Amino acid sequence: MNVRSLLSLVTASLLLAACGDKAKLPEAAGYGPHPTLVAPNPTLIPTLNFAKAVGWPKGATPVPAPGLAVGAFATNLDHPRWLYVLPNGDVLVAETTAPPHPDDEKGFRGFVAKHVLNIAGAGTPSPNRILLLRDTNGDGVADRQFVLLKNLNTPFGMALVGNTLYVADTDAVLAFPYHDGDSEITAPARKITDLPAGTINHHWTKNIVASPDGNKLYVSIGSNSNVGDNGMAVEEGRADIWEVDRATGRHRVFAFGIRNGVGMGWQPDSGKLWVAVNERDEIGSDLVPDYMTSVQDGGFYGWPYSYYGQHVDIRIQPQRPDLVAKAIVPDYALGAHTASLGLAFSKGADLGQRFANGVFIGQHGSWNRDPRAGYRVIFVAFKDGKPEGMPVEVLSGFLSAAGEAQGRPVGVAIDRKGAFLVADDVGNAVWRVTKR
Repeated sequence: MNVRSLLSLVTASLLLAACGDKAKLPEAAGYGPHPTLVAPNPTLIPTLNFAKAVGWPKGATPVPAPGLAVGAFATNLDHPRWLYVLPNGDVLVAETTAPPHPDDEKGFRGFVAKHVLNIAGAGTPSPNRILLLRDTNGDGVADRQFVLLKNLNTPFGMALVGNTLYVADTDAVLAFPYHDGDSEITAPARKITDLPAGTINHHWTKNIVASPDGNKLYVSIGSNSNVGDNGMAVEEGRADIWEVDRATGRHRVFAFGIRNGVGMGWQPDSGKLWVAVNERDEIGSDLVPDYMTSVQDGGFYGWPYSYYGQHVDIRIQPQRPDLVAKAIVPDYALGAHTASLGLAFSKGADLGQRFANGVFIGQHGSWNRDPRAGYRVIFVAFKDGKPEGMPVEVLSGFLSAAGEAQGRPVGVAIDRKGAFLVADDVGNAVWRVTKR
């Protein structure tokens, strides 16, 4: 870094330290079906409170809840973000970071965000590959690693239907032939459909799940800004969940107004699609809670005009009262700025009765809250197809005593033996949680 850039960064850091907003409510107030929503408190310079990425000390692991144990399924990975468990027990890991997006890095905010991302360990080139992890002797550790797919474009979501593996790159859904036991795919990709990307590409992760009958693919596509900052023209096709016809590639908008939906899954009792959503920033440490919700066909969930139902965001002009009047209140809040990304229902888990019916959520951790929030994995119990009660912390310790990020949980999945897997993109590991 040259002297001018260094001085600019120091100046920016001093300004940021002197500005921003501190939380008035305990973190728990932002959880449950009825979170506490305070008045917005936008500040001239938003709160930036990233945890510096330092990685795990040798031999250290996250801290499991009582009755559980944790070990490393795989280590020395390169930004593992998302997981998918194949029917034979092999585990796919998308190693990925943000693609180049030069038009999202302009001005003061872009300058600061770029350097803060470097501090947080997310500023390196994307590995652009999918690993296959195999435990050949059944001891809970992947003793074989293969590069299943390489030279992708910021891959994230994965789904297997029959003998076809679907991968959501940042700009397209791709299909590859796969047969049980494959450890490398060399066949060229078949494009199913293009996805919104471009030189802004603010929320770059694209997730994908298949419908239970395998005929449709559901793709989550995040917004192209925090809250319509670049105008709504660049938001075309974004902040949506698409339903894609697997055979033709044609798509329709299944639900919209979802700022950054990431983890998706089918709730076992109701059969409904659920999504974990990373909500908007820069109106205070206590707003807006991230959430998970069942997804209604044709439903509108507020972004950017309102949040948590019909709470109007006055930053957006002109407003759309017609849409706000239709905004659906999410089912369950997951805390303000927790970056709740991973979602996996516990069906098939062998972790004891208290984790038998519910959902695991990977909380990547806040940057726009003081004090920090998230940086953990939680479990929310379900009853009759709906969340019940407050969350239980399943895996913690990702922040050190000094407030540095030893790890950050992202994707979560249940493996074939009923253990719970967590992708840690700062610790560069996949953790495996079992019943003690």
